Amino acid sequence: MDTKKLWKMFTSMFYLSACTFGGGYVIVSLMRDVFVKKYHWIDDEEMLDLVAIAQSSPGAIAVNGAIVVGYKLSGIVGVAVALVATILPPFLILSIVSLVYDAFIANVWIRWLLEGMQAGVVAIILSVCLDMGIPYIKHKKYVSMLCFGIALCANSIFHIPVVWIILCGMVFACLEVIFQRTKK
Repeated sequence: MDTKKLWKMFTSMFYLSACTFGGGYVIVSLMRDVFVKKYHWIDDEEMLDLVAIAQSSPGAIAVNGAIVVGYKLSGIVGVAVALVATILPPFLILSIVSLVYDAFIANVWIRWLLEGMQAGVVAIILSVCLDMGIPYIKHKKYVSMLCFGIALCANSIFHIPVVWIILCGMVFACLEVIFQRTKK
């Protein structure tokens, strides 16, 4: 077991979790920057697969992402390390904020700060979408792009519940794999 790697994973996940505002999609993008671009422990395609698993599993995407990345990098021990590193910062921060919540929420400067951060969060989430979508365009995965468009329209225009969209996506992905295997 590589303790240096586990320590790097812990400190990276702890830092990302402590400094990430805007939800799980933001931390997933930053995890990609660290584990794909900085350490080269995972390649881009594999990171997309891990994100897909994290997204399609119930629970918070940041925690799910930490679990799948931790498992990929160091098995069950990696899961434990990544999980603790991801959960600990928000737990500590929210515990402190809850103690001074009334003063915190009444402070106009804090309120303005949080409202201003929302604009940055939107930009980061759009960046994540582009980072995840560009490989599909580069590799000319038109079927996947079509599925994305259909899923987006189904949810945003026709208000079809996300659960049904995910289930249909899973069925379609299985059919696509079967079709590709019979084609070979």
